[in-house]
Amino acid sequence: MPQLLEVDTSTAPGGPSSAALHSRKTFAQRIRTDPLSTVITVSIDVLSASVAVALAGWWAATSSTPHPPLWWLVLFVPVVVIVMGARSMYRRSLNRRFLDEFFGILSSAAIASMLVLCTLVLSGITDRPGAAVTKLWVCATIVIPFGRLVRVVVQRRLQRHSRLVSPTLVIGSGQVTQHVIARMFAAPEHGMNPVGVLSDEVPARGDYGSTDHQVPYLGTIDHLEDAIAKTQAERLVIAFTTVRGELLTGAVRIAHCHGLRVWVVPRMYEVIGSKSLIDHIGGMPLLSVPHTNPSGWQFRAKHISDRIVAGCILLAISPLFLTLMLLVRWSSPGPIFFAQDRVGRNGQVFGCLKFRSMRLPDPHDETFVPKTGSAPGGVEGTDRRTRIGKLMRSTSMDELPQLLNVLRGEMSLVGPRPERPEFVTLFEAQIRRYGERHRVKAGVTGWAQVNGLRGQTSIADRAEWDNYYIENWSLWLDLKILMLTVLAVFKRAE
Repeated sequence: MPQLLEVDTSTAPGGPSSAALHSRKTFAQRIRTDPLSTVITVSIDVLSASVAVALAGWWAATSSTPHPPLWWLVLFVPVVVIVMGARSMYRRSLNRRFLDEFFGILSSAAIASMLVLCTLVLSGITDRPGAAVTKLWVCATIVIPFGRLVRVVVQRRLQRHSRLVSPTLVIGSGQVTQHVIARMFAAPEHGMNPVGVLSDEVPARGDYGSTDHQVPYLGTIDHLEDAIAKTQAERLVIAFTTVRGELLTGAVRIAHCHGLRVWVVPRMYEVIGSKSLIDHIGGMPLLSVPHTNPSGWQFRAKHISDRIVAGCILLAISPLFLTLMLLVRWSSPGPIFFAQDRVGRNGQVFGCLKFRSMRLPDPHDETFVPKTGSAPGGVEGTDRRTRIGKLMRSTSMDELPQLLNVLRGEMSLVGPRPERPEFVTLFEAQIRRYGERHRVKAGVTGWAQVNGLRGQTSIADRAEWDNYYIENWSLWLDLKILMLTVLAVFKRAE
């Protein structure tokens, strides 16, 4: 999805009073918007921190070592909330992921524990305060992340079932507007449901969106207030449009007056990533655009670490790997591994390894007629998959030999999934920025795959996610993708 920059949502003077707006909102609307959404998150953290304090107090009380008065540990609850607030841990985000918050929670708990320990020491308490605070820190690093995890899981589940999803207006026209609307429908966990489009350009079909999801055209930007009243919109996204900047600025102010949160799709959104920063010259904002160099030392270090980690993984799963080799050998005559030409970094072709999951075709079987352009070993005609082959495909275990590709330096653990040469030529001609995926090595897993783009999904969408990964690469992003891959493996795929 194109990068969205949120505009400050402070209420503009002259708009409806916050009390009037609040009184007109249903409970579902209130829980979707601030301040109640933030209050819920803070309440969960307070409850989790209180449970951690109670567990630490019980742990300290049951031990035979001296400990300070346990009521001192209650200081941890307000301190940890203040620390998390100071570190923007309560700032709302469209892409709320538990892994994005995890290390921030751990470090906030550690800082809060140190502050409590310093307070105990400076207060002259000598009954081994360090032991009690250490127990508190251990409990907090388990309980507080668990509370946040429950909050994120519940929120995303409700949003995926079209609950806690905010009605959203879109200002814009053209392909980018269509793209933004498609992303909203495809990813309801972002909490946006497009309910109308405003633009000075009347769409040819009368509506926006796809055949399955139609979004009505509600008129020009001058009809924004009427559209807000009609749709009860809570969010506004401004995409690319020919409307003059002064009118758009006025639209933002109108939206703020009605309590809407506002996002803007910036120009050149393809080069604006998560590491972009906003600087200022006087009152003029400047958006810095950092550069990721796939030929730089960071990626060279990544390739070295890939081989080390792949070797360790192969060593750890060697019993499973050898067992699968034997099962494939016993399942039917033929080789254990299946190598298919794929395109890697800088367009170089290599043999991508998989466990063979099919019986070799019978040359006398006239029912097997492979489709034009189909992958070798497809299931057209007679289903030639073996029993172990079906199991390996459904669990993605047939991809494990690609760790050998990583050891040989042909692939990386994380990167864009490789495609066949004949399709690469076609996709580069038809799909925008597709060829830019080949700036880095192909990966065993990738950012697109852990976001649900596996199997029969849009190639254009995969290219978009892959280029996002390259331009926002970091060691933490690789670790996050690997952890998400472990979860994705449990989702059975054909």
